Amino acid sequence: MATTIDNPPRTDAVRGRSERTARTGVGPLERQRRRMFWPFTAPALIVYAVLFIAPVGYALWTSLYKWDGMGAMDWRGLQNYTLLFRDPRFRTSLFNTLELMVIGGTITFVLSFALTLVLREMRAKLFARSVLFFPSLVNGMVFGIAAGFLFSPTGPVNQALKLFGVTTPPKWLSTDNLLPMVLGTLVWTATGYYTPIIMAAVDQIPDYLYEAAELDGAGPFQRFRHITLPCAWDVIAVCAVLWTVSSVKIFELILLYGGSTDAYPPVSSWNTAVYVYTEAFPQGTVPRLGTATAAAIVSLAMVTLITVVLRRLLRRDPVEY
Repeated sequence: MATTIDNPPRTDAVRGRSERTARTGVGPLERQRRRMFWPFTAPALIVYAVLFIAPVGYALWTSLYKWDGMGAMDWRGLQNYTLLFRDPRFRTSLFNTLELMVIGGTITFVLSFALTLVLREMRAKLFARSVLFFPSLVNGMVFGIAAGFLFSPTGPVNQALKLFGVTTPPKWLSTDNLLPMVLGTLVWTATGYYTPIIMAAVDQIPDYLYEAAELDGAGPFQRFRHITLPCAWDVIAVCAVLWTVSSVKIFELILLYGGSTDAYPPVSSWNTAVYVYTEAFPQGTVPRLGTATAAAIVSLAMVTLITVVLRRLLRRDPVEY
């Protein structure tokens, strides 16, 4: 005799879940993912708020005061920002920052694209990537010390130039050449940093796309324009944003190339990071933390605006292959 066992509670539970799914349009797996979102995200948001949002908010509040860091804070409102843009040193710093960002970024990515095209066909491209990437691992102080040795008036560079008949070699570390020297060092290190990243993206492009283009008569530039660039565009856009952010934070190279133990670099070589430093830690005068934080806020606003514009301009539909 067969016995039938009813399980009404389970049936009701299944029916209830089906009704909730039909009513909300969200399945149980998706609901579970939503429940786990905040427990996993909250710690990162807390760290971000404590280490970034809170300091930025405090800097914004400090920029509205005249303060030396120890005494009473004197309310100034937006006067610090007005004085900031009237200061020719800050205008020079802002222009130099934009110059390093635009010119340095253009040269860096042109060289990175060219090296990607050349190294893509090499057998020892992994070794070449390592060699190119090595300068980005070296601390900036090493470059400053090396530049003082290599480009001094009696250094190896000038001695080599004399062998080729150059009797009056350039004064590499003079005031007029400081910014080009910094720019050259940045391009050298940044090219080695971004080239392996772009090459890694290019390596993911299927070979049959290049083979089909070559059979159709496409040259190297046409293959780069119609295959390499569109397929690696997302990675290139991220690299452009990374360069924009990093170019604003250049500090130690300018200080090492143009500064000394008792003097700052010449104003003509300053960027906004050096300006903030000289206002916060002046030599022989009272610190001006209100002006320093105002300059930092302007620099942050500038890089945020440029980053947003870049993301808009570089946005494209993803290429599927």
